[in-house]
Amino acid sequence: MESEPGQPESLRARKRQETLRRIAETGLRLFGERGYEATTLDAIAEAAGISRRTFFSYFRSKEEILLEWQMRGFSAQLREAVLAQPAGRAPITVVRDAMLHLAAGIRTQEFISIDRVMRSSETLKARKQASYGLQEQALHAALIERWPDPARSHALRLVAMVSLGAMRLAIEAWIQAGGDRGAAPFLEDAFAQIAAEVCGHAGRIGASPVS
Repeated sequence: MESEPGQPESLRARKRQETLRRIAETGLRLFGERGYEATTLDAIAEAAGISRRTFFSYFRSKEEILLEWQMRGFSAQLREAVLAQPAGRAPITVVRDAMLHLAAGIRTQEFISIDRVMRSSETLKARKQASYGLQEQALHAALIERWPDPARSHALRLVAMVSLGAMRLAIEAWIQAGGDRGAAPFLEDAFAQIAAEVCGHAGRIGASPVS
């Protein structure tokens, strides 16, 4: 879908975002159905109803579709969820509850299928690992947006690092368990372990009053 001359900038931007989303969703679906290596750029373009040339206006490679899903899509959703949490809670609680909110919307089989694709080659596994650092930066930025005091930036980065680590371990445990249950209990358990081992007390991380 190409922008037409004379269209308002907001309409062009919205159409571009819709096309980008359609290409990404089509690519992810085909990766799950056919396998990453067997899915060609031409197949993605045809299924998405665009030309090969248009594909390259949005993505430089198949790999970028996976990164769009793992990095940009997730980070944007997490930022929104963090900013939407009620006031008066500690940062670690805000992040935990934001992640639990996102976990409720996970489409299990699709997620597991895409995760399997990301583990299917050394190149993709390396990019998957690299994306965690970008997610940490994005989460840190969201926390700074909510708590803009420069004196707290370092502590908020620690929260982002610990929270992303908890999420990674929770997702791994969830997938190893087969995804029969939702991901939320695994996230809750991971953050409970933070409370026990890092914060020094057993039980769930609670809603601590924070300005």
